[in-house]
Amino acid sequence: MEFFDTHSHYNDEKFDGDRKKIIEETFKEQVTKFVCAGYNIKSSKQAIELSEEYENIYAVCGISPNDVTQNVTEDVEELEKILDNKKISAIGEIGLDYYWEKGNKELQKELFIKQIELANKLELPIQIHTRDAAIDTIDILKSNPVKKKGIFHCCPLNKELVKEALKLDFYISFAGPITFKNCKNADEIIKMVPLERILIETDSPYLSPEPNRGKRNDSRNVRYIAEKVAKVKGKTIQEIAKITYQNAEQIFNIGGE
Repeated sequence: MEFFDTHSHYNDEKFDGDRKKIIEETFKEQVTKFVCAGYNIKSSKQAIELSEEYENIYAVCGISPNDVTQNVTEDVEELEKILDNKKISAIGEIGLDYYWEKGNKELQKELFIKQIELANKLELPIQIHTRDAAIDTIDILKSNPVKKKGIFHCCPLNKELVKEALKLDFYISFAGPITFKNCKNADEIIKMVPLERILIETDSPYLSPEPNRGKRNDSRNVRYIAEKVAKVKGKTIQEIAKITYQNAEQIFNIGGE
């Protein structure tokens, strides 16, 4: 049994003290491939560096809505300059976030659209971050079709968002929140998503699943996401591990062994 963690942040400062140790321990715990996602230029460069250091780490590079500046065009041009690397598997994490900042919605939209255009130019999928912005996110995807589709990372458990995302042929990636005891609609949302569209992730070092909620997260915890999905879908954890692994290789265009 092998797991593919489709979204993590080993470029985060929370791993500065023991990054190498955690990564090596992760590979020993059946998590044999994972993605390190950027959220600005600096972290995207760090993701690329990790992907070059480790054969089974893949980079996702982009500028998140929480890192938008007034210089959208210049920032995206700078991003494009670092993307000449075969280990870059998607543009992300990109999207909209109205939870932290509502005053820059138009800048966020401009950044999102320009990065979709970049993904289409490079023929890469996208990895989407959306928070409190479901309607605008879907509207932009409908108006700006993504050639290689993509993933709703740590997908909000919003029934309408998931329904529209599936109509657009996007993958739905589940993370720690589906295991939380106070998450009332996780089962319903998991049931909505066909097996061929499910991915699992940790979003390390954030959002540790039960039973490790509140602790620093790492990719070894992805098995708890798989266990939850397996329980709801009436499958074994081995079946979910295999299905989500194959789904990840497909969307990221990573060949199997």
